[in-house]
Amino acid sequence: MTVPLSRDRAADAAERLRAFAQPQRLMILSALVGRELAVGVIDAETAIGQPALSQQLAELRRAGLVATRRESKQVLYRLADDRTAAIVRFVAAVFGGDAAPHDAIDAPAQPAPGGTRSAAMFAVIDR
Repeated sequence: MTVPLSRDRAADAAERLRAFAQPQRLMILSALVGRELAVGVIDAETAIGQPALSQQLAELRRAGLVATRRESKQVLYRLADDRTAAIVRFVAAVFGGDAAPHDAIDAPAQPAPGGTRSAAMFAVIDR
């Protein structure tokens, strides 16, 4: 049995999901699944372009979806937490394509006897 979200939890979830609701940010997040990258590598892989990339990375930092660390003169970006990675993997699994080419998404499980499926059968969540 699923318990409905409270108003506060629904508002928090909607606010967090707003940060994902932009194509360039989704491209950046999918590039970061399972790895840490410098801005130049993110730019090369996404072809977003430096000014827009900087803006979107700033938005992702403000939303708490990416974390950074400095190594010498470079700033390296990574996904902030496992929840963010799970959401990006879920979006890639549902919408397909090349959303996360370097990080394989498990194929949906075969239906259980009787032909029923549940959402938990295809969700990939790292802990």
